[in-house]
Amino acid sequence: MKIYLARSISGLSYAEVMEEYAKTVSKLGALYHILNPMTAKGHLKSEKEFASYGKYTHPVSVGHAIYERDKWMVQSCDILFADLSGTTKASIGVMYELAWAALLNKHTVLVLPEGNIHTHTFVRESADVVFTEYDEAIDYLLTLQRSIIGA
Repeated sequence: MKIYLARSISGLSYAEVMEEYAKTVSKLGALYHILNPMTAKGHLKSEKEFASYGKYTHPVSVGHAIYERDKWMVQSCDILFADLSGTTKASIGVMYELAWAALLNKHTVLVLPEGNIHTHTFVRESADVVFTEYDEAIDYLLTLQRSIIGA
């Protein structure tokens, strides 16, 4: 089963973003095929703070390529896992990914801590399951996949 990992990256360094994705891959990678929006973006290793618009010229990282590939990955996945824990700036990208997933009837799991900047009716209602804690969401996703594969 394919799972797409969505999270806010604006304002973070490449190392910070990759560390967060690696944490989730280490927990879910044995049971899920991971779709990660940072795939093939090693050319951004020196990035100290990701910008949300207009900074990148590499063919894989121009705005249109990011938009289309992330949309394709959401279309391709079975589950969208959006982790908004620790975010302090609004992430328009994750909001789009949630909207695409809802429109495409993907099973959507959201981590939205109390008081998070993304707390909004549309955000909460676009997700099938909303957790306030990351570990609770991970436990749910592991239990879900194990029940499907009979493990």
